[in-house]
Amino acid sequence: MDAELVRRLERVRERLAEEPLSLEEAAREAYLSPFHFHRQFARAFGQTPHEFATAARLERAKQLLLATELPVTDIVLKVGYESQGSFGTRFVREYGVTPTEFRRGARRLWQLGGIRSHRFVPLCFVQNGKIREAASRPQTLG
Repeated sequence: MDAELVRRLERVRERLAEEPLSLEEAAREAYLSPFHFHRQFARAFGQTPHEFATAARLERAKQLLLATELPVTDIVLKVGYESQGSFGTRFVREYGVTPTEFRRGARRLWQLGGIRSHRFVPLCFVQNGKIREAASRPQTLG
């Protein structure tokens, strides 16, 4: 794959992380047909444009859940989902907890001293259910 094509794909990837783009719009920016854009993007980055955009939106949602007091419905719209139901389903599939449980568990873990900042939650804690475990443990002094 030539360097110029990789640069064009990287520019489109940066935009995909920030805003929703249709396959046609993304392909146009990369000066490729939709078919070739999809194939070249997957070859260059190991995931389809849709997979990348979904992961970027979920990561942004995680950051907003932890760093703000925004209601989940506002976060859903901010990261580009139109339905709280589809967002919630995707979030649970990816992280194993609902967005509200994620926020509550991460903050509880932070309060218990399990992490240094409420803004950082190791993904392995989420995937392995450690957030739920930490949130359900009784607080002890000493």
